[in-house]
Amino acid sequence: MTHDTHPRDLVGIGELARRTGVSVRTIRFYCDEGVLPSRRTSGGHRVFEPDVVDRLLAIRRLRALGLGLDAIDAIASGALAVEDALAGERASVRAELDALSWRDAALLAIEQAPPAERATRIALLAGAADRTVVRGAITDFWRRVLAVMPAEMFDGFVEMDVPRIPANPTPDQVLAFAELAQLVSTPELGNVVAWQLWRSGADQIRDKRALVLALAEPHAAVAQRVLAADRPCAGAELDQYVAAHAEVRGRADTPAFRRQLVAGVPDAHPATTRYWALTAGILGAPTTTGTTQHWLHTALRESVAD
Repeated sequence: MTHDTHPRDLVGIGELARRTGVSVRTIRFYCDEGVLPSRRTSGGHRVFEPDVVDRLLAIRRLRALGLGLDAIDAIASGALAVEDALAGERASVRAELDALSWRDAALLAIEQAPPAERATRIALLAGAADRTVVRGAITDFWRRVLAVMPAEMFDGFVEMDVPRIPANPTPDQVLAFAELAQLVSTPELGNVVAWQLWRSGADQIRDKRALVLALAEPHAAVAQRVLAADRPCAGAELDQYVAAHAEVRGRADTPAFRRQLVAGVPDAHPATTRYWALTAGILGAPTTTGTTQHWLHTALRESVAD
């Protein structure tokens, strides 16, 4: 702000308000925030250059579209393009709509619950009030479990096995996501998943990263068997799976080694069974890592029994 002793060509704040339809109080606020330049007369009154009229009208229009003063100031200074500012505002609006659709579905899920289940649903959904936190919690869970997995491979796993939250989720989908978030928050699930992944004798594994990489091929092959509705059985896929575990332990694929892989591992644990059932239901996919893993574990146990 500068002082001016010759305000003959300048516009007073009252006149500026009359020309633009913006209140005097709001004009003062814009001046104080630094988005509208002004001067002071020798008597201390605010005055403005004539071109400020157009600037104030532009500010008014952009504010009507929801843009913040920081964005408007950046546009005025040339630091931000109008289209970029509008794109950012649209992204913010979409995020708000997504949050509202999640909340609406959650409230409807509680409203539709039988009276005996209502308190349980309230507790479950209260722990999953933020949709962005829910999927993040699931992804972070797998990031901890699969810490040795290469980044690109992990991204592929997340894309296939961690469901994306729909823009307009149904009450059942919100309930499923909330339960998944609850499951991954418990130490039990992490312990069981790790046990199923590394199997018995995990302390003998010399390179867990190599094991994860080697298991990708039998899992991919088994996915085709699952799609074909083939029941779990001995064969090339199981042999590859066992060979991967044997290699990283410096062992050979023998009946004794297969019995070791099976011993004490809770392959039918209710926590993982529930987790993968919820995931498959949300994805609507016939195969997940959970289904291929179950196929291989069942085939392994049957091979030992035989």
